[in-house]
Amino acid sequence: MRDGKPNKGKKSDKAASAERPAVVRRADATRMPGSSVHASLASEIGLRIVRGDYPPGTILPNEAKWSETFNVSRSAVREAIKMLMAKSLLASRPKIGSWVEPRERWNLLDRDVLAWYATSPDREVFLKTVQEFRHIIEPEATAFAAMRRTEEQMAEISQACREMGEATSLQERTRADTRFHLAILRASGNDLLVPLGVLIESAFDHLFTYTTRELDDLQHAQQLHEAIEKAIRLQRPDAARNAVRKLLANTDGVINTR
Repeated sequence: MRDGKPNKGKKSDKAASAERPAVVRRADATRMPGSSVHASLASEIGLRIVRGDYPPGTILPNEAKWSETFNVSRSAVREAIKMLMAKSLLASRPKIGSWVEPRERWNLLDRDVLAWYATSPDREVFLKTVQEFRHIIEPEATAFAAMRRTEEQMAEISQACREMGEATSLQERTRADTRFHLAILRASGNDLLVPLGVLIESAFDHLFTYTTRELDDLQHAQQLHEAIEKAIRLQRPDAARNAVRKLLANTDGVINTR
């Protein structure tokens, strides 16, 4: 119960505040956006690694330096480093610190790493890598889809193809294009291709955005997609395989001539 008398042993809030050291923020410190500070920090560092600011083997700044540079807590730095280690971009040891792993160890099927890779200076290399992957996977996956697809899966493929043709913006067409190809992977009936397709969704988005922007004849590209849709609908695996190869050849022409 309060007695109404001031507590002489306790300083007033105003006096205590005056004695606390002021928090000094660097004027040039980068502020991390979003609700997850450590995730935003991991994204910034990861992007710098993938684009080559920190080549493989580089020892990264310590926690204190990152904390000062980005105006975040050391605990946020530690969590960000853990995230990048989980993606195999970094390794760490006590008394040594964190260093960038060799490129061949990076988990390029991670959504974040793919997104960083797609915006790096090696973007053309990235696009060609994605295209090579498509050559390896899509012709046979599409042939299997023609043999195994369900009516529900066929409806999904047909709808995505139709929405591509009806799209009024680059973003709409790109999203429909990605949905079209992912629906085919799902319809292939191979359980390993389904999670793989989800993981490379970001890569497809970046590739299709680039090629759609650069295409001279969108109508021709639409016809190539419609030929794939028709072959799957009629359950003709050989025709489906050949239709995909024609589409891939068309995309190769766009990538290799720019």
